[in-house]
Amino acid sequence: MAFDSRLLNGIGVVSAVVEAGSFARAGEALGLTQPAVSRAVARLEQRVGIRIFNRTARAISLTDEGRRYYEAVAPLLAGIEDATVRAGDTRALVNGRLRANVDGAFGHYVLTRRLGEFLDEFPELAVDVAVKDTMGDLVGDGFDIAIRFGYLEPSNLRAELLLGTRVITCASPDFIARHGMPSHPRDLESRYPCVLIRDPSTGRPFEWEFQRGDKVIPLNAGGRLMVYDTGSLIGGCLGGIGIGQLLELYTKDLLAEGKLVQILPDWSEETFPLYAYYHASNLMPAKVRAFLEFIHRLVA
Repeated sequence: MAFDSRLLNGIGVVSAVVEAGSFARAGEALGLTQPAVSRAVARLEQRVGIRIFNRTARAISLTDEGRRYYEAVAPLLAGIEDATVRAGDTRALVNGRLRANVDGAFGHYVLTRRLGEFLDEFPELAVDVAVKDTMGDLVGDGFDIAIRFGYLEPSNLRAELLLGTRVITCASPDFIARHGMPSHPRDLESRYPCVLIRDPSTGRPFEWEFQRGDKVIPLNAGGRLMVYDTGSLIGGCLGGIGIGQLLELYTKDLLAEGKLVQILPDWSEETFPLYAYYHASNLMPAKVRAFLEFIHRLVA
């Protein structure tokens, strides 16, 4: 059967709509009118026999069938783009715009502080960093990659473990001067106020535990302050309000500078994983591959 170039054009238009979030913005990116974008999408829907987008007066979203279709074709389209650029100019292979969904703590305390290095390395690439509480719908929201703390989430995406960072229990020197240093995890249940952080999936504070070798002590930590983000958790600890459990990845400098003191270091073998999620395909876009390599260097 002869190849229909209109099929590839239609896939390109759908990809632009997903990335832009609307027919109008996709048209601006492609140099097309909004009706032309709508017609191209309608032709592709008729060709493949599914409805790709739910359309309302205020928003569009991928249908279930449209999401599965886009998950299958988007990596192939990126592979074609990469092969075309590679044939013409290898230096320009990493280009365009990369959209990343990142965990708040990682985005604030690790990624954006070093992202200039990556942008300098690839001057033809632009990066959108969206700090979000949850990964959400990576495909439907038009993201290329997600970097998330937490245990593996079930999905059709490919997941890659980046590291397991230790959970460090900390307090300010002033807090220790006023309250003394705990000698055992159980001391924290009755004698020491703690700064708690809300688990967005449950609305309750994250549970605490202490690990040494094969022994694990779950802890019912208590305190008058519960925060919703890592920045506030660090602020509460620095301000001497209580003891907090923080990830070593973004507290190294504070510990080294003496602004925070580690508590119960012999009970700090618990680790928390950091994963990268991206579209499942053997044809990983060059921009995603380059970004993933950069992230590996950041957390090494």
